[in-house]
Amino acid sequence: MYNEMINKFIVIFLLTSTICIGQSEQLGYNYFRGGEYEKAAAVFKELYEKNKVRQDYFKHLLNCYQLTQQFKKATALIESHSALYPNQLNLLVEKGYNQQLQNNNEEAKKYYEKALELASENPFTGGNIGRAFAKNHLIDYAIATYKKAMSLNPEINYHIYLAQAYGEKADIKNMFNSYLDLLMVDESYFSTIQRYIGQFITEDNTEQNNSIFRKLLLSRLQKKPLHAYNKLLSWLYIQQRDYEKAFTQEKALFKRNAAGIERLQKLGSIAFENKDYDIAKEIFQYILESTNRPEPIFDANYYLLKIGINTASNKKDFTAIDEKFKSLFNQFGRDINTYNLQLAYADFLCFSMGRPQDAIDVLQETKKLNLSQLDRAALQLKLADYLVFTNQFNQALILYTQIQKRQKNSPLAQEARFKVAKTSYYKGDFKWAMTQLKVLKKSTSQLIANDALELFLVISDNMAGDTVYTHLEKFAKADLLAYQQKNAAAIDTLQTIIDQYKGRAIEDEALFKQAQLFEKVKRYNNAEENYLQVLALDKSGILADNAVYHLGRLYEEKLNNPEKAKKMYEDIIFNYPASIYLIDARKRYRKLRGDVVN
Repeated sequence: MYNEMINKFIVIFLLTSTICIGQSEQLGYNYFRGGEYEKAAAVFKELYEKNKVRQDYFKHLLNCYQLTQQFKKATALIESHSALYPNQLNLLVEKGYNQQLQNNNEEAKKYYEKALELASENPFTGGNIGRAFAKNHLIDYAIATYKKAMSLNPEINYHIYLAQAYGEKADIKNMFNSYLDLLMVDESYFSTIQRYIGQFITEDNTEQNNSIFRKLLLSRLQKKPLHAYNKLLSWLYIQQRDYEKAFTQEKALFKRNAAGIERLQKLGSIAFENKDYDIAKEIFQYILESTNRPEPIFDANYYLLKIGINTASNKKDFTAIDEKFKSLFNQFGRDINTYNLQLAYADFLCFSMGRPQDAIDVLQETKKLNLSQLDRAALQLKLADYLVFTNQFNQALILYTQIQKRQKNSPLAQEARFKVAKTSYYKGDFKWAMTQLKVLKKSTSQLIANDALELFLVISDNMAGDTVYTHLEKFAKADLLAYQQKNAAAIDTLQTIIDQYKGRAIEDEALFKQAQLFEKVKRYNNAEENYLQVLALDKSGILADNAVYHLGRLYEEKLNNPEKAKKMYEDIIFNYPASIYLIDARKRYRKLRGDVVN
């Protein structure tokens, strides 16, 4: 019993001590971050005295002395620490830096040169010495140390430190080269290197960093082909949304058995999501020609059908798509393996063919399969969508709410909450819609958050100062008609709003929405007129950059007027620098101007 009590006392004592040290440590860091260096010094001095093996306590205490110009104390601390740890050669750097801070540059240089000399004698010390230089922002010395150590012993790998040092110097080319040298030594660093390099790469293929990285990769591939280089080049092209060039790299990898077909599937889905349907179609057709595995075949057919639906322009196209779905079900059956195809077919029947009851019937059959909870919830979401399509709002809201409760905090639950808000908006229950949207504006899904913010602004802008929301009710009705693919009725409803509510906040939103529907039904001149009216109302309004960008696309792709398209993209570049369309506008402008775009 006595021993048991002693043991408990020791455990409690140790836990209490650890908590106290942790609290003191946090206090010291808080003082340091807040610039209260004298208070921080008092805390770190006490911590260091109790635990001199902790290098972070030593370094913070030393920094506090130096930042308060207490150089005698700093010198004494370094000397006493050196006496305790004579083999820590990085302390030579600390001695030199302490001298440099006192403008004793010649003395500082002696210590730095001595540290470099010792790193040359024993290359394995180069890491600690180099990092000591880097921490004190002596980047050239850090680079020299790493390079010297690796030249003397090729088995030593300081490439990542070297890359980081070059990065701090903004020497981008040498930084990229150092990361690629590391990849040559050890390909297991691929994800790490990609993450670091990703901080310096943008979507804009004309940016200098992108150009430097691409040229380095192409040069290395010519000298010594490495699969990792092809993967990085593909990744770069994906960042730049040049899926055709990424496809070239992925095909090369696949043909050399250096990558599975899954990478092609992923690239195809990315191209599809970014509406590059021509390349996505080419990728998925290549997959069908290159594998006998069922899963990639189902996946490829799924996307090819979705591409067909998104690009169909007449009844004949839709009939052919319907037949293709039926043919695939005859070939592969309607089981768990074709679950995604069945959901896609139901969507096609409802939204493309205008047969919501047939869509519901398809999913009721799919529902009988042994589905996971997530797949069942996704199916339920689709059923609710079809109920909204047929104006059965209350039944749809019940299903959406069930998904929210059963799939708490999941992306599907967030999507269901957004659809509750949208359905409430369709019904005219704007206050409840706003309640849901306020939560969704903070969604972890950027797409949901953006959609929620857009709808929130439409409702809030048009509720401000009003108690009767007839104009907003009509706009919601037009939105619902568009969702139900009743485009002509939606256009007419929006025209009523435009005629009746001139000068109100709803006017530009109605004009813009109508312009998009005009494009959908190929009334391109009407669309142009509407976008111009949006700009005439307010060139700095929330929809202005949208109107300018869509006008550019309209002139470029439908109205065959590249000069006007150029002017629109130029307008985005110079007058809307915060626009989400800036990068694409810049690319399109340069292409129309005749620039060589890599």
